[in-house]
Amino acid sequence: MHNRVVITGLGVVAPNGVGLPLFTEALKNGLSGIKHDPELERLQFSCQIAGKPSVSAELAAQYFSELELKGLNSTGILYGVIAGMDAWKDAGLTVSAGDDPDWDSGTVFGAGTSGIDKFRESVYKIDDLQIRKLGSTAVVQTMASGISAFLGGKLGLGNQVTTNSSACTTGAESILMAYERIKSGGALRMLCGSTSDGGPYVWGGFDAMKVCTYKHNADPEKGSRPMSATASGFVPASGAGALVLESLESALQRGAVIYAEVLGGHINSGGQRGGGTMTAPNPSAVQRCIKKALRDAGIGAAEVDAVNGHLTATSKDAFEIRNWCEALGRRGADFPYVNSLKSAIGHCLSAAGSIESVASVLQLHHGFIFPNVNCEDLNPEIKAMVDESKIPQKMISADLNIVAKASFGFGDVNACVIFKKYSNKNK
Repeated sequence: MHNRVVITGLGVVAPNGVGLPLFTEALKNGLSGIKHDPELERLQFSCQIAGKPSVSAELAAQYFSELELKGLNSTGILYGVIAGMDAWKDAGLTVSAGDDPDWDSGTVFGAGTSGIDKFRESVYKIDDLQIRKLGSTAVVQTMASGISAFLGGKLGLGNQVTTNSSACTTGAESILMAYERIKSGGALRMLCGSTSDGGPYVWGGFDAMKVCTYKHNADPEKGSRPMSATASGFVPASGAGALVLESLESALQRGAVIYAEVLGGHINSGGQRGGGTMTAPNPSAVQRCIKKALRDAGIGAAEVDAVNGHLTATSKDAFEIRNWCEALGRRGADFPYVNSLKSAIGHCLSAAGSIESVASVLQLHHGFIFPNVNCEDLNPEIKAMVDESKIPQKMISADLNIVAKASFGFGDVNACVIFKKYSNKNK
């Protein structure tokens, strides 16, 4: 016997909305969070637009003590703590009081880099012989597991507390790691998700690789164009997404709101073989990942109602759609609805999978398909594979049952999660 795993809490810090209400509204209306970035222009980046969440000092003060905020220079930790604590609160859970931690609750919260601005600040201080001025939080802000350490302490988590890191696959992978722990009985609930620092020192390498768009610096909201014929590269972005996963039995006992069920999924790598490289996916591995995710979830390809793709607005979009077609054995008008949140928020790197998973779950729970913006000139290769009606450019209402969410990351790594709508009928 394995535990069924459901989602009871959501939290999000995205370029187009901080908190569930603002994010949901932006999601439904295709509102963009991509703006011109004066710092990228000053530093002579080719791409001078970006997606950055708006977090005020007043909002930050609701999640961090005055002492914690002193010297805090890690946007990833800022975003991740807000998203994680919001998800915990949304699930109706309280913070462990007293000396004993919550032995039944843990976190798998991913990151790509942590505190790169803090690290830069620290390097300069060390070089200037000011080591005593580094401050007491330099270590936790710059260590890879800084985000899970912060959340573990703030919530008093006594189960597994860890950080995963698998490039753009990080968020989806964290969900599946948490799912497996609950499914096997290792925990009653897990806070999972991922976060990403933002700014020039994170994004500079991508700009140098020429994978970011440079054609829309004067028109930021048009810059991110997944599945478009005029897609010219991704828009760098940052943020965090968080989900509380819980055993169905525990959720029912608490009377918790259940957003959706995690049916299963799969994680693999293409080994940078068979056409796969550090930056390009092995198509056989991608298709295998999707097929095995369906098998693990116990569903057939025909049952998938919608796909939330990785779809970054690069030349790889058509290849991704082809892989979905092959893995699902579906084309044309028979293909599921497909969308990419990156059209509105850009590519949030290690946070992408978790923010996009929050969006996927909201679609299931509220019954809608969020619009693909900026693909009015649909890529002809994609149009030849998928009917245009399956790539909506305006929000549509839809009674969804199954959504497949996939992420594909640098290093030829893949993850696919299968979400199912929850109702009292399928207790």
